[in-house]
Amino acid sequence: MKENPLTPSPFLSRRRMLGAALATGSLAAVPGIADVALPRHAAAADYPGPGLVTGDVRVHDPSFVKRPNGGYLVAHTAHGVGLKTSTDRTAFSNAGVVFPSGAPWTTPYTGGDRNLWAPHLSYANGRYYLYYSASTFGSNRSAIFLATSTSGNSGTWNNEGLVVESFTSDDFNAIDPHLQVDTQGRWWLAFGSFWSGLKMVRIDPATGRRYDGTLHSIAGRGGDAIEAPTIFYRGGRYYLFVSFDTCCQGAASTYRIMVGRSSSITGPYVDRNGTAMLAGGGTEVLSGHGSIHGPGHQDVFADTDSDILAYHYYDDNGTALLGLNWLGWDSSGWPYVH
Repeated sequence: MKENPLTPSPFLSRRRMLGAALATGSLAAVPGIADVALPRHAAAADYPGPGLVTGDVRVHDPSFVKRPNGGYLVAHTAHGVGLKTSTDRTAFSNAGVVFPSGAPWTTPYTGGDRNLWAPHLSYANGRYYLYYSASTFGSNRSAIFLATSTSGNSGTWNNEGLVVESFTSDDFNAIDPHLQVDTQGRWWLAFGSFWSGLKMVRIDPATGRRYDGTLHSIAGRGGDAIEAPTIFYRGGRYYLFVSFDTCCQGAASTYRIMVGRSSSITGPYVDRNGTAMLAGGGTEVLSGHGSIHGPGHQDVFADTDSDILAYHYYDDNGTALLGLNWLGWDSSGWPYVH
């Protein structure tokens, strides 16, 4: 269960009632470095800062997709699900919201709050797919819904309905979705926050909704804070990025990004030391440093210049901002930020 933020802010997160839509920004390319063997655990002071971003860069829970005609579309937590666009991954502009007229079908889960959480964007079959969460703070009476659009523009999204939900009697929480296609072309949705940990269900590509009733467990910390699964395929392995610890407390947030990997999309995932992620394992990729507080709710995507790690963090004033870094890979195949 989430903890309450220490200081109210319009940029504190999907887990509080946002009074305004959030925005986003991005990174200017920086010179790459060769793959090298790195220490098993980098000190926080060794982490680089986020790359340069400009424009509308206030954001929480960013999700990126590369547009078929060039540029980037970003979705984020906001009333009606916020949208941003960029042509160069550096300068970003507000592009409105997915549901400008609201999403009344989410009311049974939100109590009428228009704030919708932690979206995940994909593009396939000529359409944008948007999975997003509806819930209330600290509750696992939650649901993940799907919307689709051929353009991705505000107001063009079709409600495709409920995908998965959780009840107070369940030991999981149906928020923080992430869609991933495996090497066999099968679709999977990872999700989860706190309780017994992170889950995964298979998705029917024809509908974008659940394929069957099987529920896979992929990571957990025995009830401690873990959420925001992100899966990225590279070099014959699936990498499961997650966020540990406390989000949504402004500059007091302790969010940090962890990773494990597996040869199978459903796991078992293990960290660099061989500890199972179902047993609390995870290798740190990024944590707070300097004026970068609580980096987390990450997204990972491949771009033409590098693999990219996107996330939100809080500045010293508690404002949630976009962070982007190049993601490198050491000689053992483990990721690091640079």
